[in-house]
Amino acid sequence: MSSFAPNKADDVAIATIRTLAVDAVAKANSGHPGAPLGMAPVAHVLFSRFINANPKNSKWFNRDRFVLSNGHACALQYVLLHLLGYQLSIDDLKAFRQLGSKTPGHPEAGIEVTTGPLGQGFANGVGLAIAQAHLGAVYNKDGFDLINNFTYVFTGDGCLMEGVASEAASLAGHLQLGNLIVVYDDNHISIDGDTAVAFTENVEQRFLAYGWQVLHVDNGDSDLASIYSAIAEARKEKGKPTIIRLRTTIGFGSREEGTHGVHGSPLKADDIVSLKTKFGFAPDQSFQVPQAAYDYYAEFGKRGAALETEWNSLLASYGQKYPNEHAELTRRISGELPAGWEKALPIYKPTDAAVASRKLSEIALTKLAPVIPDLLGGSADLTGSNLTKVKGSVDFQPPSTGLGTYAGTYIRYGVREHAMGAIANGLAAYGGIIPYVATFLNFVSYASGAVRLSALSNHQVIWVATHDSIGLGEDGPTHQPVETAIALRATPNVAFWRPADGNETSAAYLVALKSNKTPSILSLSRQNLPNLEGSTVEKAARGGYVLHEEDNEDLTIVSSGSEVSIAVEAANKLKAEGIKTRVVSLPCWLTFDQQDEEYRLSVLRSGAPILSLEALSTAGWQKYSHEQYGLPAWGASGPYLKVYEKFGITGSNIAKVGKQVVDFYKGKSVVSPLVKAIHL
Repeated sequence: MSSFAPNKADDVAIATIRTLAVDAVAKANSGHPGAPLGMAPVAHVLFSRFINANPKNSKWFNRDRFVLSNGHACALQYVLLHLLGYQLSIDDLKAFRQLGSKTPGHPEAGIEVTTGPLGQGFANGVGLAIAQAHLGAVYNKDGFDLINNFTYVFTGDGCLMEGVASEAASLAGHLQLGNLIVVYDDNHISIDGDTAVAFTENVEQRFLAYGWQVLHVDNGDSDLASIYSAIAEARKEKGKPTIIRLRTTIGFGSREEGTHGVHGSPLKADDIVSLKTKFGFAPDQSFQVPQAAYDYYAEFGKRGAALETEWNSLLASYGQKYPNEHAELTRRISGELPAGWEKALPIYKPTDAAVASRKLSEIALTKLAPVIPDLLGGSADLTGSNLTKVKGSVDFQPPSTGLGTYAGTYIRYGVREHAMGAIANGLAAYGGIIPYVATFLNFVSYASGAVRLSALSNHQVIWVATHDSIGLGEDGPTHQPVETAIALRATPNVAFWRPADGNETSAAYLVALKSNKTPSILSLSRQNLPNLEGSTVEKAARGGYVLHEEDNEDLTIVSSGSEVSIAVEAANKLKAEGIKTRVVSLPCWLTFDQQDEEYRLSVLRSGAPILSLEALSTAGWQKYSHEQYGLPAWGASGPYLKVYEKFGITGSNIAKVGKQVVDFYKGKSVVSPLVKAIHL
């Protein structure tokens, strides 16, 4: 790769990329042909000359990672995967944007990361780069440069307008991620038209201020030599991430090139004829691939296969010299957890002191970190409040700063919740790492876009979300979550845990660490919570269980987190009045809903009314209870006990409410709400 001389085969390959992308969009009558037409040259140069990957094994661990942050351009990516020989056929290209196809309208699971919401992929790329830097620092040895891949990101004006990309770029510059190379498609067009209407900043100066190397190519439409030179130069910089400003013409070759009209609509039929004629293709044929293009890309595929073979040999030799590190690395690559790790989880007795569940989380992490080196954690500038830094752990920092090393396991994300969540998705996507991140529960809302993509992409990201309710007290409703829990519970494939004591906190970690395709949010209290009679790790790991049982009950109170002990207090008061009250703890709705029907109906059974209790919005509890008690609107600022009292969330008042519920349902046939929910 010391020199580059473009040849006719390169021209044919680029023209093939352009026409295939146009045909895929046209057949679907939906999509974005403009960016693929403009970025075909840089995509070809990157994939043919630089990216190390094996099309026959898309999961080779040391492959270079590629992220298309401007995901609307995905026809470009699909075409390249097809030409390179990945498991994506010409029929898959013809099925672009069709139901059930391998080629959806924006990149989804099956490639490195799911992109679409702009800026997310950029931040994912930062996570992928952090993962390589960390694992390389931990496992590489003299003569064994095992983990040394680059992460390449294509991005556009839209991504760079989004705040999540700015947050991530700032952190990447601080972390000096020389393994990260971003190509900025500077075509001056967004959906609304020329970027002059909204985006006139000097992007190069912004990234220089972030601490990036900034390169530029003024003719990205055809100057392949300059594109090659820029990428080669970027690879030489070891102490900074690089962004290459690539000036392109959106829709290059079409009659609407350079306009927003070619951004999100198929080309007209006569324009396709004109474009194919210009590029030397039969104007009346679709999905044409010259054999020369297939043959050319096959050679690049062979190079990737040979590189993986060499790497596998190196890994085997590494195993002979460093058997312990080899065993650990290969275990992590496989996604298996260490044998017997569950034994490290703390177990509590009712006589143990009351402790805030954020502190219980810290205790769990302290026990787990030494036995699960896969854990790579961090906080959004709230380490002292989230209690996420394990004692003795080293920060993940550039060695040159003297603040830590790349082998460190604790990331200082700064006040960047959204980027933190998106970076964690990149960490999870890389493999070999289980990322955990932390902030206040209310501020997980800042990162809801990243959480949603975690769930959609099956990324195992663990959120330590402290200050779970009005129990945080004096900071008031700006910090007190009310609607956050139901928003997260409503998100498919998100496990929202609200543990009530030590055993439930351990259960949350147990299930979260085993759930390798599900993100988990651990909602943890600031105030102390008593350890409860009847709680066990095994019971809580089912997502819901009977904490206090009564035969022929008059009432069941179902609750979660900070309010379970209040439910127990209310039940005791009701018992003194002759009202038999069961208490059910429901720390995780998703996990509970995954249990068998018989078990769920035994926990929330028919025969007596069920009252839910939570110091949050009551939305969603209708699925599990007949009556709901919670917050009517926002919380309030003040000492937390006073705030709980203001909203009637006390043992005495809940006992009073419970008695009213019993009186209302007396003499009525009461069927569990779950009966209807289960059979919908």
